[in-house]
Amino acid sequence: MEYTSLGGTGIRVSRIGLGTWQFSDDWGVTSYDRAKAIVGAALEAGINLFDTALRYGGGLSERFLGRALKELGAREDDIVVVTKIPGEMLSYDDVFKAVDVSLRRLGLTSIPVLLAHWPPLWRHIPTCEYARAFERLVTLGKVEYIGLSDHPIELVEAFRNCLSRIEVDVLQYKLNLAEREAERELLPYAEGLGATFLAWSPLAKGALAKTIPPEKLGELRDYRRVDPLHHPVNYPQLQKLYEEVARIAERRGKTPAQVALNWLLQLSDIVIPIPGATSPEQVRENADATGWRLTWEEWRLLDEASRRVKLTYVTQSE
Repeated sequence: MEYTSLGGTGIRVSRIGLGTWQFSDDWGVTSYDRAKAIVGAALEAGINLFDTALRYGGGLSERFLGRALKELGAREDDIVVVTKIPGEMLSYDDVFKAVDVSLRRLGLTSIPVLLAHWPPLWRHIPTCEYARAFERLVTLGKVEYIGLSDHPIELVEAFRNCLSRIEVDVLQYKLNLAEREAERELLPYAEGLGATFLAWSPLAKGALAKTIPPEKLGELRDYRRVDPLHHPVNYPQLQKLYEEVARIAERRGKTPAQVALNWLLQLSDIVIPIPGATSPEQVRENADATGWRLTWEEWRLLDEASRRVKLTYVTQSE
């Protein structure tokens, strides 16, 4: 496993993290024993960065992750757990209540990294209100570092302007070979800020790890059944991109998932992909995306192939 620093903190974190949204009905990992095996495989592979959220699985993700880390003997000082508060819970009082809930579920004395999951779109909470709540939590020692997820730059700047003693060290956005919008301004902004960029959905919800026959798309029973990526209007393009990834993987003796993740690792030294996994084997596979590099020619081939992908999120014809 390769390691890097978390933002400007000096904390050592793995270049591949483990996302745990899959510990939910959305993705089907609702057995604790299976979740524990996944977390155990991550620790064995050298992964020490774990991403969860208050909302994942209605709390199941935080509970499973916290219990597994404790039972597996992970020391609190050796792991970095990132959790997130949804936008509708970002009023000053609710931020404190949400942190209390997450601390109980995770079994931690403090939250290593706390993010606002998305802006308070429907409650119209002033940005400074939750920024100051986050800063107060750091001052009180219940949160170590803070950041934002899925916030436009204008809101990140507004949030930062409300802080008096600390800085934003983590930004989280969707980024993968097929969905590269974050490269336009969000990734350069994070690089300029010196923040870690957590890339969620780094495998395009599995589309870059394993192809699905088009006739089988209607049989999906997890979150992909409602995701535009797996809609018949978009999926053929993803299949073509997957084929390019798979050809390189075969030549290099790697898997498509490892190639797609390695491409992201080379995109910027601040990018940390946080793929989910539904089995210990997937965790080990993802972890082995580190320790090697695509050649310049391979990286450029995928860069050009991915730029030919033109997705639409308007998938209803009526």
